[in-house]
Amino acid sequence: MTCTLTQLSELADTNVAAPNPDEYGYVEMDQQQNIAYKPLASETALSISYNGLNHAVMMVTPGNIEDFIRGFSLSSGIVQSMSEIRDIQLRTGQDAHNAEVELSSRAFWALKTQRRTLAGTSGCGICGVEALEQALPQLEVLTPVAAPDPRQFINLRQRIAEAQVLASQSGALHAALYANSAGEITLCREDIGRHNALDKLIGAMLHQKIDPQTGFVVMTSRCSLELIHKTVRAKVATLVTLSAPTALTVQWARQHNLNLIHLPKHSAPRLYSPAPGPRSTSSLVPA
Repeated sequence: MTCTLTQLSELADTNVAAPNPDEYGYVEMDQQQNIAYKPLASETALSISYNGLNHAVMMVTPGNIEDFIRGFSLSSGIVQSMSEIRDIQLRTGQDAHNAEVELSSRAFWALKTQRRTLAGTSGCGICGVEALEQALPQLEVLTPVAAPDPRQFINLRQRIAEAQVLASQSGALHAALYANSAGEITLCREDIGRHNALDKLIGAMLHQKIDPQTGFVVMTSRCSLELIHKTVRAKVATLVTLSAPTALTVQWARQHNLNLIHLPKHSAPRLYSPAPGPRSTSSLVPA
């Protein structure tokens, strides 16, 4: 089955919305040996090609595939804006999906140039340099935006749990969520992969023309450097994570004017970026 962008939006219930997970039976390993059933997280193989050039195959959770392709293309640096994606054709099967993406000439030329560079250096000593450039890319510094009011984080963990409809059934799913300028969660995307969940959310925000400089994005997973790359490329102003960041992610967030907030379970939100003022002398003197 082949669907254009327009057709996909018209068939949102069947092709875009995340399906309910299937139930699987299991035997409880106790004396009773009861048989019970539980929904399990779904995953499928997705291959993506750009202008007929195979690019990647990855495991994703079915649903919101169009959002994922938009977000992945932007957050991976393949396109600079949605205007460079001319069309998406999605073929779906029982165990696999195939997405054929048509890019503008400029974006496709840049993609081919990048692939030739990597292929040309794969057999020599410089290949490590190329890999480092991919892991530590040059990113555009964001325009600073004030951090959200801390009151917007009240009961946020509970609200996130309520928004994770699929995870409440199956577990084993990460979530990326968008909260508007009033702190209200208006978008939730779930996937077995944390990067996939964020890409789906970015794609949904692009499709709905949400200004990424307003509100904030929440990740239920740990904060890795790749998530910083993706949010900065998408020009998201504020990233909130439920798990503590690493030192490197804090450094990159500060260098690129990304507001980075950790929401611990049992204490106040922690604003790691922008950097706080210098530590006061009094705090260094033992009481």
